[in-house]
Formats: sequence, structure tokens, C-alpha cells
Amino acid sequence: MHSKLEILVGDAIKAEEWPKFDLCVANLPYQISSPFILRLIKAGRGYRCAVVMVQKEFAARLLAQPGDKLYCRLSANVQFHCKVAHLLKVSRNSFRPPPRVDSAVVRLEPRHPKPPVSIREWDGLLRLAFLRKNKKLSANFQGQAVAKLLYHNCQTVLKANSSFLTTPLVSCTATDDVFAMESRIAEILRASGFDGKRARTMDEDDFLRLLLAFKREGIYFG
Repeated sequence: MHSKLEILVGDAIKAEEWPKFDLCVANLPYQISSPFILRLIKAGRGYRCAVVMVQKEFAARLLAQPGDKLYCRLSANVQFHCKVAHLLKVSRNSFRPPPRVDSAVVRLEPRHPKPPVSIREWDGLLRLAFLRKNKKLSANFQGQAVAKLLYHNCQTVLKANSSFLTTPLVSCTATDDVFAMESRIAEILRASGFDGKRARTMDEDDFLRLLLAFKREGIYFG
């Protein structure tokens, strides 16, 4: 057994890279549940599944569907990349001393084939869409802060690809500025029919169509 067991001590959230693994089994403290699950998604699809115990409400967020009260960025992110299943409830009375809340055990299995979307792009879009999930997207995407972020992303992609592109990217032109970007964002939302939508009611197909609408205009989220 000693020759097959390697114990690594460290902070799973702060570690730059995770070692290769086949299964993940964890009893997650509430304060790291969300960053751990998101880090698990970014770890890739080289593992079979993860079985984790989390607080009951957190499990409900993982499983929430569009329109549900608890549906959020976490729900959309995890379900896009993984199949999520509720395995069992764990009463607070199962522990000594008992915590204040009940727990649940859930199983996450990476989707195969993996979604044809960059994790950074997908999460970047969700961050803005769920900024205020009950507000219309036209409200969440307006303002100079969003325009500056997307303008910066636009310029970064152009610079990164300028050396080997044979045809120019459809993206920010030299005459674009933050105010012009605000107008472009509003027009894309209007033309795609998403300006009046709210993130809390949108499913993964909606978010994919929205992401594609922005990418067609050379606007990137990661």
C-alpha cells in the first residue's frame, strides 16, 4: 500500500496545478465549496467523477434549473460542464456536535465530449449576465465598466492574433472607443433578442446563442 499511496499536503484552492486524479471524494467546508467546484471544472476532464458532501442549500444551487429561485451563475456553470446528480441527504444530527444546517452528497461527472467553448469565455459571459440575475441583460451589460472590460478583451485578442492572421478579425477598430463599445453591446443584445431577457430564466442554449452573437462581432469575454 505504501508504494501506491502518495500524500500531498497543500491548499487545493491556492495550488497552481492539481495532480492527475481519477476520482475526487471530499467533504467540503461551506466557505470553499464554490471556489473548489469551479476549480474542479477548470481541472479538465481527465477524471471520472467527483462525489462531494456540501451544505444542503449549496447542493440545491448546483441542481437548480432556469426559473428556480436558487438558479445562479454556479448552476449554469456546473451543469454546462458536468452531469450533476443528488445522491443522498445527510441530517445535521449525523454529526457530533451537530452543525446548524443539513448536508447533501452530490455526484459530478464531466460531460463527454466536452463543450466546444472556452471555460474562460463561458464563465466571463456568466459573470456579467448574473451580475444581477433578476435584472434584464440590457441593464447588466450597460455602463462604462462593462464596455471597458470588453474593449480591453477585444484589443488583447487582436494583439495576440495579429502576427499569424491571414484575414483580419471582425473586432475593435482603431476608431473604436469605450463609448462606441457601449453602443455595440446594446445593438448586439437588441439584434439577438436578448436585451429583454433575464439570466435567471436562461438555459445553456440561450447562453450559447448569446455568446455566439458577441463572438460574431469580435467581442470576447475571456
